[in-house]
Amino acid sequence: MIVLELIFYAFALVLIFAAVAVITVRNPVYAVLFLVLAFFNAAGIWMLLEAEFLAIILIVVYVGAVMVLFLFVVMMLDINLVPFKEGFIRYLPVAALVALVMAIEMLMVLWGKGRFGAEMFPAPMPNPAGYSNTRELGELLYTNYLLPFEVAGVVLLVAII
Repeated sequence: MIVLELIFYAFALVLIFAAVAVITVRNPVYAVLFLVLAFFNAAGIWMLLEAEFLAIILIVVYVGAVMVLFLFVVMMLDINLVPFKEGFIRYLPVAALVALVMAIEMLMVLWGKGRFGAEMFPAPMPNPAGYSNTRELGELLYTNYLLPFEVAGVVLLVAII
């Protein structure tokens, strides 16, 4: 169990580093590449949580499609960043306040007792050897939720056309 925790913390630290780098680097191409790194680490965390389908969808959809589109747009457009940076200082106090509130909330969840302690978030039970959450998701989509799934497919087809 300690190995899984070390792997989780490694993924989490790289994810935090990449997320901070996305908003702090000056070059937009580097920001997009750090976002790709952040998505890969988030997918690694999903894999640790045994949510393989979500991890693969995150990589295929976001890294494979959205990030390529972002990178293409950023590289093809000559973005003038000077107007965006002019009003940065004006919003810094509000951003610092929001960051402080989020940090306090995270600390309450991680180290708090009672309502916010680890008792509220027990570790999930391990799945049996032959279990596949992708198979479970497929069975649910094609049995219980067949009509909404088909309606969503028709709506997406109409949007494409």
